[in-house]
Amino acid sequence: MSDPKDNLPAGYEPAKIWTQKNAYGGAFGSSNRPVSGATFEKVLPVGKQPLQLYSQGTPNGQKVTIMLEELLAVGHSGAEYDAWLIDIFKGDQFGSGFAEINPNSKIPALVDHSVDPTIEVFETGSILVYLAEKFGAFLPTEQRARTRTLNWLMWQMGTAPFVGGGLGHFYAYAPLKIEYAIDRYAMEVKRQLDVLDKHLAKNQYLAGDEYTIADMAVWPWQPGSLFGVYNTHEFVSVQEYTHLMRWYREIAKRPAVARGRLVNRISDKPGEFLFERHAASDFNAILPTPIPGA
Repeated sequence: MSDPKDNLPAGYEPAKIWTQKNAYGGAFGSSNRPVSGATFEKVLPVGKQPLQLYSQGTPNGQKVTIMLEELLAVGHSGAEYDAWLIDIFKGDQFGSGFAEINPNSKIPALVDHSVDPTIEVFETGSILVYLAEKFGAFLPTEQRARTRTLNWLMWQMGTAPFVGGGLGHFYAYAPLKIEYAIDRYAMEVKRQLDVLDKHLAKNQYLAGDEYTIADMAVWPWQPGSLFGVYNTHEFVSVQEYTHLMRWYREIAKRPAVARGRLVNRISDKPGEFLFERHAASDFNAILPTPIPGA
């Protein structure tokens, strides 16, 4: 056991029963709470498209918008969507309308209005599988290939808390720097990158030779979030994972990925964000190459 005098703060020992005593602040300090449910009343907007997405352009949000843009790119017009910004830094996720769709109050959430009654879908893995099965795309039907795809999809869902809530939070967002926490999560993130690098040394994509929802799920997180929202790429030496970087750059060249990563994104850099998306033509104002037919 550690000596309490070495703990942070010095002398700290966990109580027998936890109760909230401190408000630590930081980027998400005001939204962290030990209970669920809405904190204010707000009806969600509904647009004209078959699919209504309520999200923000975080790594989790990008998974779904990349999928939707990929579906549209291969001709699935039923995947047209309205993307409404849910600003998690302002606590929009705790509005009554959003909490009704996703009781866990985490982005993204999707409502399918092409069916009656509508279907609400939350958790990104569930949304990706729902869309893949609805449109018959990016999820192989052959058992072995399907299983490989789902293996990596579930792997991503299990590893994301270490990248975001772990390294990302303590490195970029926490109100104080804790060496033990940063070391703990940096080690785990590097292990994850090594897993991917060794696998991609033998495979073009995560499930083999076919681009799938597994690639769409992992790409924004490992290593996307390390270059982007958390800015930890140099800290964990992302460039040394050459096979992972080959895969990352190859997927980044896909036009649908370039579009999807901009949707519901908050930025002050022109051309790097599209707060809301309601039609393909919305991209024409920010992308150098207009979308054909938009």
